[in-house]
Amino acid sequence: MSTQTKQNNIAASPKKRTQGFPIALAALTIGAFAIGMTEFVIMGLLPNVAGDLHVSISKAGQLITGYALGVAVGGPVLTALTYRTPRKALLCILMAIFIVGNALAAVSTNYTFLMIARIVAAFAHGTFFGVGSIIASSLVRPEKRASAVAIMFTGLTLANILGVPFGTFIGQQFGWRVSFWIITFLGLIAFIGIMMLVPRVQTNNQQSLRKEINIFRHPQVSIALLMTIFGFGGVFTAFTYITPILERITGFAEHSVTIILVLFGVGVTIGNILGGKLADWRLMPSLIVNLTLLAIILAVFSITDGHKILAVATIFIWGIAAFGIVPSLQVRIMNVAKDAPTIASTSNQSAFNLGNAGGAFLGGFAVDHTGLHTVPWIASLVTIIGLIITVVSYVIDRRRAKVLKDK
Repeated sequence: MSTQTKQNNIAASPKKRTQGFPIALAALTIGAFAIGMTEFVIMGLLPNVAGDLHVSISKAGQLITGYALGVAVGGPVLTALTYRTPRKALLCILMAIFIVGNALAAVSTNYTFLMIARIVAAFAHGTFFGVGSIIASSLVRPEKRASAVAIMFTGLTLANILGVPFGTFIGQQFGWRVSFWIITFLGLIAFIGIMMLVPRVQTNNQQSLRKEINIFRHPQVSIALLMTIFGFGGVFTAFTYITPILERITGFAEHSVTIILVLFGVGVTIGNILGGKLADWRLMPSLIVNLTLLAIILAVFSITDGHKILAVATIFIWGIAAFGIVPSLQVRIMNVAKDAPTIASTSNQSAFNLGNAGGAFLGGFAVDHTGLHTVPWIASLVTIIGLIITVVSYVIDRRRAKVLKDK
């Protein structure tokens, strides 16, 4: 091949990436769908699992907590252990772990075995989304990075709209183990898709683990993680208790709540895609506006939750705002940790799960001490803390840019 031909191929490479979104994103989206389904389907199957394994509902509920802790701890640990592994190979390893974890869940005969299986599957979660975000953003032009990440995360939102209701129905009709076999099959499809469609991404394998870990010494990286914990924590402070709010305060019947949650999921999907486009346009300003909107909506819900039509409308808008911030939060950590994005991006998934767990705990505390009606207000306050942290981070960016400009 001549030098001129090589130069032409190199020049054509960026143009190739401008042709819409690559099909490789589909494999990542399927993987995200399977992971989202295994995380949340257990919520609908708790009575079935508890009855079959002869444990209480509350003890079965700890399977959710165990999974969340597996994500929070396993993500950074697994990323640190595999930091020299090429990213495509790492994704394949992660999906293999996910497949094994869910297959073990499907053959579990006691509570302890099922808990271990859930934690094994959870170990793949954080690193998959962390590494997957980096690969997704590398497949498109720089100005489309957030939209590419949003497409991958659409798999997570679709899991809530389609996967969880379907998995719950199958589990209720044919046994909860069948649901985990279906998830295992989806993981296998994602594994094959990644093998066939995802290109090899160049990585700096010579980069030391110390350099990866040292990225957390940068103030903006720590601030970005706090933005995620509090910004998204407000969502789960209220959402964890959305069913009792709708049943006891709004007055909806149990079957109506399911339909409303599907509507919330539709809003989540719209918000995820819209949030990606806004983040591509102006990341930090759009994130600040979105967090402000989210805080207002949560506060408004404490008023509209007493009126059925207004409550449903608020929940739909809440879904849009809730996941409108997700692509921005993920791309933000990748931007501020661009020298070592893998472990930082994965740690952001841990931050999401810490926000989920912390929000659920805070919401439960509010229910016990101040009443169910105060939960949306508490959720709004948590989001406001996330908003303040985001504004501080943005101000630091602006001041730093001004200093560099003056030099």
